[in-house]
Amino acid sequence: MARKFFGTDGIRGRTNAGVMTAATAMRVGQAAGNYFVRGGHRHRVVIGKDTRLSGYMMESALVAGFTSVGMDVIMTGPLPTPAIALLTREMRADLGVMISASHNLFPDNGIKLFGPDGFKLSDEAEAEIEALLDVEPTLADAENIGRARRIEDARGRYIHAVKQSVSDEIRFDDLKVVVDCAHGAAYQVAPSAIWELGAEVVTLGVTPNGTNINDGVGSTSIEALQAKVVAESADIGIALDGDADRLIVVDEKGRKVDGDQIMALIATRMHEKGALTGGGVVATVMSNLGLERYLDGIGLSLERTKVGDRYVLERMKEGGFNVGGEQSGHMILLDHATTGDGTVAAMRVLTSLVRSGKPASEILHLFDPVPQLLKNVRYEGGAPLENGEVQAVIAAVESELEGRGRLVIRPSGTEPVIRVMAEGDDASQVENVVDRVCDAVRSAA
Repeated sequence: MARKFFGTDGIRGRTNAGVMTAATAMRVGQAAGNYFVRGGHRHRVVIGKDTRLSGYMMESALVAGFTSVGMDVIMTGPLPTPAIALLTREMRADLGVMISASHNLFPDNGIKLFGPDGFKLSDEAEAEIEALLDVEPTLADAENIGRARRIEDARGRYIHAVKQSVSDEIRFDDLKVVVDCAHGAAYQVAPSAIWELGAEVVTLGVTPNGTNINDGVGSTSIEALQAKVVAESADIGIALDGDADRLIVVDEKGRKVDGDQIMALIATRMHEKGALTGGGVVATVMSNLGLERYLDGIGLSLERTKVGDRYVLERMKEGGFNVGGEQSGHMILLDHATTGDGTVAAMRVLTSLVRSGKPASEILHLFDPVPQLLKNVRYEGGAPLENGEVQAVIAAVESELEGRGRLVIRPSGTEPVIRVMAEGDDASQVENVVDRVCDAVRSAA
């Protein structure tokens, strides 16, 4: 059954429209609270947020919802998503909540839920909570209504945890690092953690005003970072997104380094030390074929999942992998975090820079990506991928690419769009097959 609220990464939408209202947030607090209130102990939830103006409203509504069903609330203020996962586990909370729409601009917001183990909730758990949204909540008796408090040391706890991911003998003294925090949740913690390990830090995107999150800065808008790295003659640039679970890097020449190259570096270094588990890396169907070929060349596998860091994480846990991620920059390093953590991943990259003594441009471009093209086709209704002519074109294209490339077709989970991606050694062939599939989908739609 189609879901009304939860998508591939919690609940997300335009604030004060659709599902992302204060009323919905309060209902989510009540439903999630009812779901997690089990046993006789005092129940608690940790709530964090990014820097969006609407975060105040959503936080207040969630607090009202949770306390009304008897849960105590701990508020952290602006912190990265991985920090909330960490604090949920460390504080023995029953539930963690992050208020963020990740890399989206400020009009959007979202709600991500974490279980007591610090991992995102399963599809099944989210479905059960969504079902509870349609029934009257079980409210606590007056004497059992929850209490709410704000803690002041949350930033320090997270900074300490991030630094713990770096070996004691490593210092960043000789590095000049530009850190772009997207005016988002990491605007205080990421620059501080890197500076405390000795680096000279130049900052971008660290003056949030409630409406400038991800606006011309951050991992989805790296032009400002590229220019700053070159202008400052910096060794490297680090770009996070609004909730700091993504990382994109810029080398000293101003060139972009995406999640595939970052995964290649981290996996290679861990493999050399005997610290990589699972025999390879987990990524999504969108990761470049060049990464797969590179890993195969050093005796490692690339396991692919559908798009979404939650699916990457599920496969990592199933197969015993400790490195996974997405081309878009989600980096999951299970030795250090239970969800994507851009700051921890940045620490691994900076450590490799120190250990190698080489410039970022040499260590961060380990393979040549094959030509890759993604196009979106919007449709008004129906199911164009079930059309016989579309299926025939897809079958013909897959036959042409066999052994030389890949075709990935997936419907968007949030809008009436079909995403068509192909990659292969021949750029003109890639463009041709994508256009043919897109044309067939348009005709069917």
